[in-house]
Amino acid sequence: MDNFNEIISSDSLVLVDFFATWCGPCKMMHPVLEQLKEKMGDRIRILKIDVDHNENLCLQYSVLSVPTLILFRKGEMLWKQTGAMSLASLMQVIESHE
Repeated sequence: MDNFNEIISSDSLVLVDFFATWCGPCKMMHPVLEQLKEKMGDRIRILKIDVDHNENLCLQYSVLSVPTLILFRKGEMLWKQTGAMSLASLMQVIESHE
């Protein structure tokens, strides 16, 4: 993704979802991320990165399993977790970084 660094360098929070189309837990996260965006609106940007098409980014951020979620602001990694999680847990993490 050509503009990845530009996007994560934003002043607002950016949640990056490293996923794979063949990954069951990744599919479970899709509706959670949609609900998150619905609840938080412009307070957060969600960026989905397909690991099968973005190997360099996976290496750069040590993404070894999917889904891996990374929260950025101003290019700084604020939080990282691997595995599916609930909407409530994800919102709690994000709100702690607002």
